[in-house]
Amino acid sequence: MSDSVPDGLPSLIHELREFVRERDWEQFHDPKNLVMALVSEAGELAAEYRWVSNDEADAWSRTPANFDRVSAEVADVGISLMLFCERTGIDLPSAIRGKLAVNRVNYPVEVSRGRSDRPR
Repeated sequence: MSDSVPDGLPSLIHELREFVRERDWEQFHDPKNLVMALVSEAGELAAEYRWVSNDEADAWSRTPANFDRVSAEVADVGISLMLFCERTGIDLPSAIRGKLAVNRVNYPVEVSRGRSDRPR
């Protein structure tokens, strides 16, 4: 995984815009509908793991048939998120970097390492 924003992100956003425009779907892509699509797609991704035990989840994810299904659901989540960000003017990489800065304060390494709960 790269440490920088993929070079293809702007062209992917452009491709998504064109895909939507060709189908005249902008009329359906208000922020509320896009969030509903995002939540639905995230639910479909979660459903893939519904009965997979925690101990088996990594190996299960690497099985070719499972990997393909999960990849398709991840793509649907990503598409919905990117379309939402595009519609609302949110720069996704900047938003992620900003949230990461907040999380560094909320979860300092010295009290968070190896813990799943929020430090007090």
